Amino acid sequence: MDLHQLWTILSTPDNVPIVLLLFVVPFYTWYGLRQSFANDRLIEQLEANPDMAKTHHRKVQPYKPGWAKDVHVWPYLLRIEFLAAIIVTVILMVWSIALNAPLEEPANPTLTMNPSKAPWYFLGLQEMLVYFDPWMAGVVMPSLIIVGLMVIPYIDTNPLGNGYYTFKQRKYSILTFIFGFIVLWVSMIVIGTLIRGPGWMWFWPGTTWDHNRLIFEVNRDLPDIFGIASRVGKIIFGGIVVLLYCVAAAIGIHKLMSRTAFNRKIMARMSVLQYVTMQVFLVIMLALPVKILIRLMFRIKYIWVTPWFNI
Repeated sequence: MDLHQLWTILSTPDNVPIVLLLFVVPFYTWYGLRQSFANDRLIEQLEANPDMAKTHHRKVQPYKPGWAKDVHVWPYLLRIEFLAAIIVTVILMVWSIALNAPLEEPANPTLTMNPSKAPWYFLGLQEMLVYFDPWMAGVVMPSLIIVGLMVIPYIDTNPLGNGYYTFKQRKYSILTFIFGFIVLWVSMIVIGTLIRGPGWMWFWPGTTWDHNRLIFEVNRDLPDIFGIASRVGKIIFGGIVVLLYCVAAAIGIHKLMSRTAFNRKIMARMSVLQYVTMQVFLVIMLALPVKILIRLMFRIKYIWVTPWFNI
């Protein structure tokens, strides 16, 4: 992608949020982790020398009864929130005045945009359509994302880390969020914006988008590679492969979480329903990068082919 084309894409009004996302998300991730590591060091110091709690400021330390004097909501918290609201309002006003709305001429059924892309907040779903059946990418996966976010408070039974930043006490939650949101969702938005070109073809960075480009890539289903032609055989074979993946992924997640005594203590507090729910959502979340790698590296379209759905 030459610099002129890159600037044309990034300067499009409906791509401005993605440009801001590329800077804001890494910055606040770093800022939150920086505060977390600072609190972790402070906790270690306070555990070694409890008298430090009498002199250390409450704002930069986690709360424990008997530590330091509390900071009231008014005026300290509300003052910061009020200033933040004013700054955001000014930014939105300047944004709305300086950039025109990305409106175009009325739709012409004889002329289709190429590439035709969804709004930036749906680009992740549009990219998922490349790797999953439309019903899975458009209905099942978004529903699981919403339900998964809703059940997090009922799965995560760790009582630590409430009201203050910490990494050591909330490794599972933080790493899961970073992997699910930043590594998967944000990266798919970036891919849909900068890498998917005309015909939704894959253009590596440094390659100029060519509307006349033709690719001859044959995508095959996994049962076809093994010579399975019957419908029943494809259903059984694909189901076995998906089941083996689920078992292997669940075992790997369990071993990974059992490596530290802290995680073992958290898992011991979970009920069977909480543990099974956690495993189901983590296994499904890991299926997305696995399916992407299989598609890009081995040109495998679907693994489990049925008359009702494809995975």
